[in-house]
Amino acid sequence: MPTLAQLRAVLNLPKGKGAKKTFGTPEEAAALLPDHAAAQVQEAVLGLLAREALASPGLPTLLSTLRGAMLHARPEQELTVLLARLTGGRAEIRASWGDVVASSGTPQGQPLSLRLMHGGRHVGALLLHVPADWQPLLPIAAEYALLARLQSAAAGAARRRVGERTLEGLLSGNASENAVLDAEHYAVAVAAFSSEPAPGLRARTARAAALDVLAAVGEGYFFERTPGPESGFERAGVVYCTVQDTRAVWLWPTHELERESVGLHAALTASTAQDVRLGISGRHVGAGAARTASHEARQALAATRDARGLTLFHEMDVLYALLSGGALTTLKAQIQARLAVLDDDGRIEATLRAYLTHTGSLSLLAARQNLHVNTLRYRLRRAEEVLGSRLSDPQLLARLYLAFGAEEG
Repeated sequence: MPTLAQLRAVLNLPKGKGAKKTFGTPEEAAALLPDHAAAQVQEAVLGLLAREALASPGLPTLLSTLRGAMLHARPEQELTVLLARLTGGRAEIRASWGDVVASSGTPQGQPLSLRLMHGGRHVGALLLHVPADWQPLLPIAAEYALLARLQSAAAGAARRRVGERTLEGLLSGNASENAVLDAEHYAVAVAAFSSEPAPGLRARTARAAALDVLAAVGEGYFFERTPGPESGFERAGVVYCTVQDTRAVWLWPTHELERESVGLHAALTASTAQDVRLGISGRHVGAGAARTASHEARQALAATRDARGLTLFHEMDVLYALLSGGALTTLKAQIQARLAVLDDDGRIEATLRAYLTHTGSLSLLAARQNLHVNTLRYRLRRAEEVLGSRLSDPQLLARLYLAFGAEEG
């Protein structure tokens, strides 16, 4: 392995301050010495750079100050305040779903950003708007920002474990008193991955871990968002979350249910490559209604057909339970049997389905179906013949809607 002295000689690096370096990283140094083993050059250069950096009293002081920010009760906010004060610019730490969780200062110079990764998972980002001479600080600051995000995640996990017991009691109907829930409106959200896990213990273990991460992301969305005029968001305060079987569950005091629901769904889908469906209850007051809210959220989740969809209970299709509950099996079979007589490969049935969802003229429907209007009329007339009634009959239209809807459910 080259010694530090050999490196100085080969790279023409004079000792002392003011030395003009021809490389900035160990990788760049290795490229300047192609006749030496790259790994050995990089290791030696790393030692050279570290020794030169430690020779300056500024670096140990900086590292000590950064470490002090990590000991604060709110390390992310303390770190952004410190970085803004040091650089005279602005520092932001964002969650993996994009929300600002801490910020300080006034933007100066060109913006710089770095994704914060841990274990192959995106946990956030650091953004610096600082003068150009402070830009080399970004990688060091990013490491401390990552540490701050991980500390917040650990604190959230501990908080979540305590809240799980309370939430389990509320959802089971065994907790009749809760000062927070008795004082303000709240809602329950239930989320699930759209795809089934692969068979095997390893896949089930991975799915359980992914659900726990999903619960943490939802909890972080409500707990970490910065309140204030800029965000237009009021901090949720107490947030309970847990994992039940294959579902992640949250309960939170709600102020703007639709807006919070959309934001929660966006945070969940941004945190994973998997499709996530979400069901949201209505607004409730009183701890005794938590079980009802949970039932509503699960109904809304079951009514969410899109793989990355969101359904609020009060926006659910009121006929969903009827369409999906199996009660219309006989009606569906009757309609299918009558249409099967036509023996036309389902063309008339397809035309009927289009007719039921169309609100304009027959000419417009024919154009959309790429049919001549006389062909469209003929198909509808043939359907009326085998169904035994006119399509102007509200009872027939209702039966067709229910039968086709049940088939699609």
